[in-house]
Amino acid sequence: MMLKTTLFGKVYQFLDIKEVLAKANEEKSGDNLAMIGASTTEERVAAKIVLSELTIADLRNNPVVDYDKDEVTRVIQDGVDEEIYKKVKSMTIGEFREFLLENTGEEIKAISDGLTSEVIAAVTKLMSNMDLICASRKIINTATCNTTIGTLGTLASRLQPNHPTDNLQGIMASVMEGISYGVGDAVIGLNPAIDSIEGVSNILKAFKDFMNRFKLPTQNCVLAHITTQMEALKNGAPMDLMFQSLAGSEISNRAFGIDVKLLDEGYHLMKTLKSSKGDNFMYFETGQGSELSSAGHNGADQLTMEARCYGLAKRYKPFLVNTVVGFIGPEYLYDGAQVIRAGLEDHFMGKLTGLSMGVDVCYTNHMKADQNDLENLALLLAQANCNYFMGVPGGDDVMLMYQSTSYHDIATLREITNKRPIKEFEMRLNELGIMKDGVLTSTAGNPSLFLNMGV
Repeated sequence: MMLKTTLFGKVYQFLDIKEVLAKANEEKSGDNLAMIGASTTEERVAAKIVLSELTIADLRNNPVVDYDKDEVTRVIQDGVDEEIYKKVKSMTIGEFREFLLENTGEEIKAISDGLTSEVIAAVTKLMSNMDLICASRKIINTATCNTTIGTLGTLASRLQPNHPTDNLQGIMASVMEGISYGVGDAVIGLNPAIDSIEGVSNILKAFKDFMNRFKLPTQNCVLAHITTQMEALKNGAPMDLMFQSLAGSEISNRAFGIDVKLLDEGYHLMKTLKSSKGDNFMYFETGQGSELSSAGHNGADQLTMEARCYGLAKRYKPFLVNTVVGFIGPEYLYDGAQVIRAGLEDHFMGKLTGLSMGVDVCYTNHMKADQNDLENLALLLAQANCNYFMGVPGGDDVMLMYQSTSYHDIATLREITNKRPIKEFEMRLNELGIMKDGVLTSTAGNPSLFLNMGV
């Protein structure tokens, strides 16, 4: 296994594969903060050359966190399909990149179960932004809860009606407005300001009552801690999707108050008590940099740790996964260019892992990014066949205090890319007069229609 190369007459020697992965990553302020990123462009190119010549087996045999020390590593390694792995293990990462760009989505999906997260991270580092879009676009991953997400030609949205005090009237006003713009087919999902069993239960009931009253085929979720949701579920709250934020290491998941045992428990509880119909009923969120925040990155770069989040999520066959790409701030993604790159990376890695992948295209106000950066990334991801985006009133979340995609953005992205909401949801929008032939009508954007209907 060769870990050195000569570039412009200078020899670049790397200590181990973990260092090669870190140095080969596109520049990220988080890797610089951790003092593991490439110090020059030449060093980054040298690391990419070395990485391109390593094999899939080299990456599998050298996870960035030891198997004996980390349960996330164990989940990823133990989940590999050994028969598929044997067929691809001698392929170099450079050859794997060519395979992804030359072959069909079905041919790519046929080998995805033979890959570890480190392999997926490695090939991502060799791809340009256009490469990431080209490969992602071919991979179609669907999942079914009450409805099916991810079918070709659809672009779904999460209706995110957050409120600074969890006032139910305020929340439901946002829900009505969002539905009136054709948003919410992925899920009506709220981040609670207060993590309480009673509050979570009341919001879930309000969402479910609204869905039932207006015959809206979608899913409900309240993004509280998994332990709070489990208690609400045990107490009879109607829950279609169970949520949890994930990290790529055991240390960082402990910082979130979770471990694999708890996730397993939540999954099996949902299997018994969920109010949804399908086999996919979990929802996870991730984001580059969270492991560094909790001192759990184990000396690895943030992209590789993010790939490991998806390896863990895969265990639970989720309906939704999304990276909240620009949420943490400039400590990890400094500006718009880094946010755009990370969003394309994360989406591709989630898809290659086999997940129903969405992106919260967002940025914080102390980051060197703006609305144009947000719109650029959303347009690129829509072309890459991203499963869903967020729908936030005015694009400005008044509880989480960050900028994301608005109800209007979802309608515009669908129009530009000629995509539609999830089929059953669109049919109901047509019946309500909100949409016709895939386009919003003059009735759209008027939430009072739900107050005036005698349903």
